[in-house]
Amino acid sequence: MFLNECPGVGKAENTKMPRKTKVKAGSSVSSVAATEETDDPATGSLKDTTSTFADNLGLAVHRWFRYSAGFSAPWVREVIEREKAAGRSRIFDPFAGSGTVALEAERCQVESTGIEAHPFVARIAQAKLNWRAPPEAFTRYALSILASSRTEKVRRKEYPALMGKCFPPEILTQLEALRCAWKRKADDSPNSALSWLALCGILRECSPVGTAQWQYVLPSKSKARATNPFSAFEAKVRLFAADMTLLQNQQPGPQARLYADDARKCESVPDGWADLVITSPPYANNYDYADATRLEMTFFGEIEGWGCLQDTVRSHLVRSCTQHVSSLTKQMDTLLDAKVVEAISTELKTVCKEMATVRDTHRGKKNYHTMVAAYFKDMAEVWLALRRVTAKGSLVCFVVGDSAPYGVYVPVDRWLGELALAAGFKSFRFEKTRDRNIKWKNRKHRVPLHEGRLWVQG
Repeated sequence: MFLNECPGVGKAENTKMPRKTKVKAGSSVSSVAATEETDDPATGSLKDTTSTFADNLGLAVHRWFRYSAGFSAPWVREVIEREKAAGRSRIFDPFAGSGTVALEAERCQVESTGIEAHPFVARIAQAKLNWRAPPEAFTRYALSILASSRTEKVRRKEYPALMGKCFPPEILTQLEALRCAWKRKADDSPNSALSWLALCGILRECSPVGTAQWQYVLPSKSKARATNPFSAFEAKVRLFAADMTLLQNQQPGPQARLYADDARKCESVPDGWADLVITSPPYANNYDYADATRLEMTFFGEIEGWGCLQDTVRSHLVRSCTQHVSSLTKQMDTLLDAKVVEAISTELKTVCKEMATVRDTHRGKKNYHTMVAAYFKDMAEVWLALRRVTAKGSLVCFVVGDSAPYGVYVPVDRWLGELALAAGFKSFRFEKTRDRNIKWKNRKHRVPLHEGRLWVQG
């Protein structure tokens, strides 16, 4: 799973023969051995899933809200423990998501700071960090909300269209009763935040339609069974309390700090503070991260519909999908000529030009070329911010994947590495963990892709 040899990264127990991968450092290029786990000897296909949220589904606190843009908590813990032994004890996650790194840093008894630009997701992570609250008091608080909701007189008759598509009237009435009861009791306490998260966590399991966590709601699909909201809420509350008790019986470290902030600025983090960065930035593959919590945000009245996401969420995020850039098509030259992307500008312009040409042969005519240009400009700014907030000798790990919009390949990991060097970091190397887009049945674009970890030395 890990590199066999990499300064500051340590060694893994792996006896497979290493493959060579190139590392660019300054003006020189050298080759360093990297161990990659192969699950299919016949094809060489890699199936490591540590870059996904799958490992977290059975873990205390992590499982409270399934945010599929996350990655493996056990892997994060292993990295932190190894680097802690090497003297790195201040952890930073500039794309904190639902708080995986923050929670594992607490468990490993090290300091940590996380920032998340998606306002709703940042609130989820902050709510999780309240796991230190007394479980008994939380349970009483949350069950009092449940008791009130059972006698709540719900007078609301009209709901946003998405709610009507996802929930039958009787389910929606019970969910609304829970929401009203929570809101009436809401305050700034940890118990209130945890009760809010418990309600967030049951919405999709109470819907009889296709509400898979990533990324779109599919009202035309149906589930075999939907959970009763009152029963689901009580079960979630008791799960929270059990997890809180379990973790509180251990020896947690300093409480993690988490802020709603922009990774392109990292304004919440002091200069030179971090000596280890573990994160997964948005992928340049047109996933709309703003849409990931549209159901929950609509339910709580934070947006009226899909159109509200632009101002409420997307304006805060690294531009990684075409919905972010619809107004930027006339600014392509400005994006491509930006000084921050100078290190990759020649290749970036070539790839974007090819995408623009291929785009004209497709009916959808999505602005992938604009999205890619904006994405790397934003990520170049992220590297500059990280250079400011990291200490000398720091180590950075990005979980990343490459992409091929309209079948035009984008070497994301290499370009991000070169932007890191341009920002002042010393070296980079990429460790592939799995292959993607290799089962081409019913697929339009047959470009093999991969996912892995970009290790950057500060």
